[in-house]
Amino acid sequence: MKLLARGIRKEFPSPGGTLCVLDQVDLELNSGESVAVLGPSGSGKSTLLHILGTLDRPTSGTVELDGQNPFELPEPQLAQFRFQHIGFVFQDHYLLPQCTVLENVLLPVLSQGRVQLQHVQRAQMLLERVGLAPRAGHQPAQISGGERQRAAIARALIASPVLLLADEPTGNLDQHTARQVTQVLLELQRQEGFMLLVVTHSLELAARMQRRLQLHEGRLCPWNQVAEGPK
Repeated sequence: MKLLARGIRKEFPSPGGTLCVLDQVDLELNSGESVAVLGPSGSGKSTLLHILGTLDRPTSGTVELDGQNPFELPEPQLAQFRFQHIGFVFQDHYLLPQCTVLENVLLPVLSQGRVQLQHVQRAQMLLERVGLAPRAGHQPAQISGGERQRAAIARALIASPVLLLADEPTGNLDQHTARQVTQVLLELQRQEGFMLLVVTHSLELAARMQRRLQLHEGRLCPWNQVAEGPK
């Protein structure tokens, strides 16, 4: 299983002309591998994550996941591909306040059709793994911020994705809770073997990943190369 991005370029129109946010970005990620992408606000981290997650299309370049270029698929098949292969965790948990924790975890499945017994069992197992089994019947307002983010992680994994994309997953959490959420992410990755790509400002979170990269002037390069500067 592999994620392969080649020559990703993303341009946006602006009053001053075309703005290039990503410029010839290459990335390869293999099963069980974790990568952190760092960079200041506005450097294109979230843009890259959205393209890799098929939520946005590149201006040019290619993305392959599990040997398939998802952007070649018609929109209905692309949505199905995204559901089957990719999970998302964002800085905000985006749990529905009127639903229980268990119901929130099951929402991606519900969007695809009828929830079946195996989906409920999968959701219950994930909640057990993230330490939320006793909170399954609670609503988001009844649990802590860290617990809400752990519920969001369980929701992202309900369809057993091969790639998990996390956009500032600890950005709204205090240091202690952020460490707990990071540990949950890494433990689940070891158990399930998915690829993990995290975009973050947190050096502490990035240090827990196997590789660290940085977006610099639209290009993806090793973290030390940018942090240390020229020799």
